[in-house]
Amino acid sequence: MLVPDDLKYTREHEWVKVENGNIAVIGITDFAQSELSDVVYVELPAVGKHVNKGEEVASVEAVKTVASVYTPVSGEVIEVNEKLKDDPSLINKDPYGEGWICKIKMSKPEELNECLSAEEYKKLIAEE
Repeated sequence: MLVPDDLKYTREHEWVKVENGNIAVIGITDFAQSELSDVVYVELPAVGKHVNKGEEVASVEAVKTVASVYTPVSGEVIEVNEKLKDDPSLINKDPYGEGWICKIKMSKPEELNECLSAEEYKKLIAEE
């Protein structure tokens, strides 16, 4: 299972990467996409929407089920991955790259301290 060392993780299987100091790029982990199987639809948030840490920001529909994506940080959605509308399977093919879901301009960057490190996340998925 791929768990890049340079990302932060949540217990709900989202990953977050910080760009330019205050932009959080959010997606679901390799573990999450493999559990969901083939992703067929992604409901993206509206650009400009304000979200609070822990709120549902998107949903991912797979052949078997629908899963909510929760934001690990508070802030404003400034960009969504429009490519997912045409090819939601990007989440399966490249969950940490082309399969990103949205970018949030963080209002409380300190919330990142509550995320898991790669090592902590590896332990979490080993227990599931």
